[in-house]
Amino acid sequence: MDLLAAMRSFRRVVELQSFNKAAEERGQSNASISKQIRQLEARLGTVLIVRTTRRMSLSETGHSYFAECCRLLDELDHLERTTSGEAGEINGRLRINAPLSFGLTVLAPMLARFMMLHQQLKVDMTLDDHVLDVVSEGFDLSIRVRATLADSSLVARRLGEVEQFICAAPAYLSANGTPTEVGDLKNHHCLAYRLADQPGNWVLEGPDGAASIDVPARFVVDNSLMLCEMIQSGVGIGVLPSFIANPLLANGKLLRILPQHKLARRSIYAVYPTNRLLLPKVRVFTEFLAGEFRQAGF
Repeated sequence: MDLLAAMRSFRRVVELQSFNKAAEERGQSNASISKQIRQLEARLGTVLIVRTTRRMSLSETGHSYFAECCRLLDELDHLERTTSGEAGEINGRLRINAPLSFGLTVLAPMLARFMMLHQQLKVDMTLDDHVLDVVSEGFDLSIRVRATLADSSLVARRLGEVEQFICAAPAYLSANGTPTEVGDLKNHHCLAYRLADQPGNWVLEGPDGAASIDVPARFVVDNSLMLCEMIQSGVGIGVLPSFIANPLLANGKLLRILPQHKLARRSIYAVYPTNRLLLPKVRVFTEFLAGEFRQAGF
């Protein structure tokens, strides 16, 4: 068995979620690809892909093997390009994870510009507001917008900052009054972001120092775009990141509450595993994002 060929076939079957598509792409028959996967599983003594008549999925072992398989093949490809003098060529497949709201609002146009610059590059993007495991999920790079990073197994590069603003719709304030002190928030409907470091607890830095308040959350959600829609609809008061809030504050659709009080800023990080070679595509994309964020004022 050609182990490298089997690993490459396994990788493409998983990425394409299809034996037929992988076989077509690699110029082989479906039977040949299936045989390679069976031989690979026999060599490892475990099932990697669970197959039924309708669908296929990775086993638990298959998930971890896929991540390491991608890492090894990418490093081998990089070694070959470096040796042959093609290290400057940005190609292959870049696997990125980013928060859903940040990805749709900020990253999408930046990524489009990057892909226009590098026509040979393919991108697999996963958008999820939950923090995903970079290593086990097989990502080359993860973009995180966090106050702190707890995972010491990752290398992180700080790319910028995001402010947070307390906002409300004019209609809500007209009907319910405008808070003038932190304690006034307890008498209002507040909307909370479930994935915050402390959901329902806002820590504000004001003229008289820091103040922490547990807000009476009428609505809790795990996505900032949905939270924004509820705030605009006049359901209550909520905290939004600046990349969502700024355009709405500028056109008057939202108003800032307690502007003399500031919430903690969040940093934008590019993170990748410490045990993974920093591939040219990851390095170049990270540098590109750093420049884009500087130009956008993050």
